[in-house]
Amino acid sequence: MIEQVYNNKIILITGAASGIGQAQMHTYLALGATVIALDKQPITDVHPQLTAFQIDLADQAEVSAWLQANDETIAHVDVFLSTAGILDAFVPALKTDLSRIQQVMSTNVYAGVQLTLALLPGMVERQAGKIVYMASIAGQIAGGGGAAYTMSKHALIGWMKQLALDYSGQGININAIAPGAIETPMNATDFAGDGKMAQWVAQETPMKRWANPQEVANLTLYLTSPQASYVQGQVFTIDGGWTIK
Repeated sequence: MIEQVYNNKIILITGAASGIGQAQMHTYLALGATVIALDKQPITDVHPQLTAFQIDLADQAEVSAWLQANDETIAHVDVFLSTAGILDAFVPALKTDLSRIQQVMSTNVYAGVQLTLALLPGMVERQAGKIVYMASIAGQIAGGGGAAYTMSKHALIGWMKQLALDYSGQGININAIAPGAIETPMNATDFAGDGKMAQWVAQETPMKRWANPQEVANLTLYLTSPQASYVQGQVFTIDGGWTIK
């Protein structure tokens, strides 16, 4: 049974206060896992197997302090879901600046990298582990975000692929998910007002709808399961057909 797979497993999830990360958190808790959840926003869920921390993942010093304070737990993480991310308002290069680009990179790339570098030694020692990075169709094509967001997701996929190659022989499965239009608080502006942007996105999506976060969580569950034991270094697109147009 799938519940037995995650009993006594420790899952570390970033971006768990809402959206995809929250759906992932609920999914793994329901299957008996112990979940460590991180987010800049407060995580209001209460569960006996949930430990939540409010932490700014874009702040390298704050993340370092948290890692140092929780080094023993980090050493035993079985599954790392690097889900936290921010958008950049779909602006081109000359509408942004270096400071904003660095902020997007810090959240979307460096936070996941920093946490990976901390937990990877434990996975290598045990010769077991699962890592799933939340990329985006913006990591595969242009137009899925602005300049900073698109750059960050391409960088994240590059990191994932090299990491997967380097540690393929260590019993660690490392992959990424590339969502398209997912109805989450991060995309709330598309639904604001008369919701015309959200309607346009749905119309332009071959499946004619937005996905819900649970659909992405379900894909995550597959990638961390024994059924995906031979899957390595892949980007799984879940976009309702957007990128096949």
